[in-house]
Amino acid sequence: MGRRLNIVFLATIAIAAMLQSSSAQTAYVVGDALGWAIPPGGAVAYTTWAANKTFRVGDTLVFNFASGSHDVARVTRANFDACNSANPLLLLSNGPANFTLNETGDHYFLCAFPGHCSAGQRLATNVSAAASSPAPQPSTPPPQPSSPAPQPSTSPPASTPQPSAPVPAPQASSPSPISPPTSPATPPSSSSPPPSTATPPSSTTSPPPSTATPPSSTTSPPPPAGDNGPTPPPPGNSATSLGVAGLSATCLSFIIALFMC
Repeated sequence: MGRRLNIVFLATIAIAAMLQSSSAQTAYVVGDALGWAIPPGGAVAYTTWAANKTFRVGDTLVFNFASGSHDVARVTRANFDACNSANPLLLLSNGPANFTLNETGDHYFLCAFPGHCSAGQRLATNVSAAASSPAPQPSTPPPQPSSPAPQPSTSPPASTPQPSAPVPAPQASSPSPISPPTSPATPPSSSSPPPSTATPPSSTTSPPPSTATPPSSTTSPPPPAGDNGPTPPPPGNSATSLGVAGLSATCLSFIIALFMC
């Protein structure tokens, strides 16, 4: 099966090359509509026609003429300039005649009938090398590998599990210390009532003395903690306080009496 495919492939390439070669070759009708004849304007007619063409190796020149009236002789440069048809390189007598340009360089043609060349029936061409053909295709395609090379399967090393950090044990909540009961607020001490020390009025009229004795601000000490018993009443005023109060009232009455005299 592979051999048949190779043969078909080579045949396709050969046919393509033949088609390309045939399409690359060009056939030029000399003088176009004028053909190969004595030009009315002289030799300049064929010179102008050839100047507009690019001749390459493999192209063909077609000379249209009637047999017996004209011919085509290929000659050297010297014979072309002298219109000398003796000893031509090639002579074509039957028209129309085809000439294949098979080499590069200058090619010279004229009509060998007397007087025709001097009347302008002659042609000079310059042939260039054929156009470069594309590089030939390889006869057989490169063999494809039967199967791709197996790639070594390298699995990544298994990751070692890291020991998890120990979770700290919850701390037992310590009971809040029980504050001792606060001692009850000490009730305000009751101030002792001032003694009534009414002084009998003197013989002289005088305003009654103001003998207001300030209340004693003695405060009983707080009872010991944990004793919930009643607070004992404060002790009464001593006899000394009464004596001092009476003396103060006497002095005050004496001073008032002096001011009123």
